[in-house]
Amino acid sequence: MQSPPMPPPGGLPPGAIPIPVGPGGQMPSPQQIAAMQQQIAAEAQKHGMTVPEFVEHIKAQRMAQFQAAQRAQQQQQQQGGQGQQGGPQGGPQGPRPGPPPGAQGQPQPIRPGPPNPLAITLANFLKSQPLKPRTCIINGERKDMFRVKRALRALQSPAYAKLRAKNPGLPEITDRASLENTFKLLPMSMLALRVSKVDPHEGHDHPPKKGKRIKGLWTVRIEQQQDAGDDMYYVWLYEGSQIMRKVYGALALVLIFTVVLYPLWPLVLRQGVYYLSWGFLMLLGLFFLMAIFRVILFCVTYFVVPPGLWLYPNLWEDVSFLDSFRPVWAWHETTKPKKKKKASKSVNAESAAQLAGQTGHPPPAEATTTATTTQIQTAPQQRSYVAPRVEELADDE
Repeated sequence: MQSPPMPPPGGLPPGAIPIPVGPGGQMPSPQQIAAMQQQIAAEAQKHGMTVPEFVEHIKAQRMAQFQAAQRAQQQQQQQGGQGQQGGPQGGPQGPRPGPPPGAQGQPQPIRPGPPNPLAITLANFLKSQPLKPRTCIINGERKDMFRVKRALRALQSPAYAKLRAKNPGLPEITDRASLENTFKLLPMSMLALRVSKVDPHEGHDHPPKKGKRIKGLWTVRIEQQQDAGDDMYYVWLYEGSQIMRKVYGALALVLIFTVVLYPLWPLVLRQGVYYLSWGFLMLLGLFFLMAIFRVILFCVTYFVVPPGLWLYPNLWEDVSFLDSFRPVWAWHETTKPKKKKKASKSVNAESAAQLAGQTGHPPPAEATTTATTTQIQTAPQQRSYVAPRVEELADDE
């Protein structure tokens, strides 16, 4: 007969009878405790032991089983660690990224934390590839978004093979499954996440605003399932190396600090800055004088030699600095007014009525550009319509 389930050994005093606990921590009733004590006493009598001796025997067996399970688990972990450290050439390698054994095909939770160095290397590689990113809005911020199939295509390119030769820790791509597992290093390290397009006014009570929509600018949200389908989109959360940004920030601080310490500059530097400031002011004034002079010249030539003469540079056109001086002068371009098409003359109401009386057909309706004109023109024609009459003439005798 199988003994009832016991709690883990080591938690009871010697000779005490273990009382199994039900699901949810519920204690058994006194009747169940009495039945279990009778069953333990019967088992002890069958083995030729007293009840305390039988209880100690069961506790020793449970302890041995528990220790054997711990040793087996430790051996399995050591074998797994040796398998990860040993490469195909027998040399030491870094840990192979990917799902643990037996977890393939099962969703793995994304745990926030420091990203995997291999995932950062992979992200830098993909950012350097032509993924044709597009701008999207996520949580009110502009981010770059790319299509999964372009990233998978980049991972299958010879450039990734060269990168893997320099970084042997990167996964090898042999089939579709290994390709997707390699790409999933990005979401596992929170470097890129899958998104989908949403309506920014979804869930609002008001209708969508009729504003100017920017073509290709999506409002997206992060999806819970981070799959790697060809037609799916991922948004970059990884902004790349921040070294240059820190360098630019430090240079900006140094520049501001240098300007603030202007009174402490040497006399030669302060005089140089003084003359340079006057030079910039004179250049700015020269631009204003040129703009005023060319307007006055145009106003004079507009009446003397129409259509007027413009002297370049043209400071207000959206062209480059050199193109604003080409040509040196030019005549004012006048747009020729478009000739309006003359509207066709309407048919006289009386002649139309006479024609309808002779032919027996109602006058044809006229097509006009506005409904008001049509009503004004057709109303008199309908009132002046005369039905055909037959007159009897006397026979000549």
